[in-house]
Amino acid sequence: MKVEALDFGSSQGIVIPMEVLDRMGVKLGDQLELSEQAGLWFLKPIRLDATAEDDMERQLQAATLCMEKYKVAFRKLAD
Repeated sequence: MKVEALDFGSSQGIVIPMEVLDRMGVKLGDQLELSEQAGLWFLKPIRLDATAEDDMERQLQAATLCMEKYKVAFRKLAD
């Protein structure tokens, strides 16, 4: 599967197709670990023991990402 490096403001990144994220079990706000071994790169979800505190942190991260992404729409709705 090919992906392309893209500009995201002052950063660069890649977009991982939703079908891949679904197969990995990755949800919005999840953290991933990127590692290298013998010239090969690996990306895997960081699995935390599910405590109420971890779950709340994950939900807050997802909400923050959503608010940032749709901040213009939220401002218009608030007016």
